[in-house]
Amino acid sequence: MFEIQRGPEGEVQLIGRLDAAQCEAALRLLDSGPPPAVIDLARLDYISSAGLGVLLKTQKRAVAGGKGLRLINPNKHIHDILRYAGFDRIFEVVTPGP
Repeated sequence: MFEIQRGPEGEVQLIGRLDAAQCEAALRLLDSGPPPAVIDLARLDYISSAGLGVLLKTQKRAVAGGKGLRLINPNKHIHDILRYAGFDRIFEVVTPGP
């Protein structure tokens, strides 16, 4: 299961599992308007390499528009994946407080 929602402050919320089967739909939704400034990962349980590609494409579009993308609230597992992939050097990643 995978969902994308807009949060109360305009952030994009990724929910569930972002794997290869969901990437086309995720990109279609993320590309349908202005690039998001914030993506909330609090309810993202899993992300595949294809899902990382979705984040990277969204970041490239945001940077081309003069902005960057901030990833917030990843759980420990997702944060580790972002760090191992080097995405913490590409994105601003904000982990939840203690």
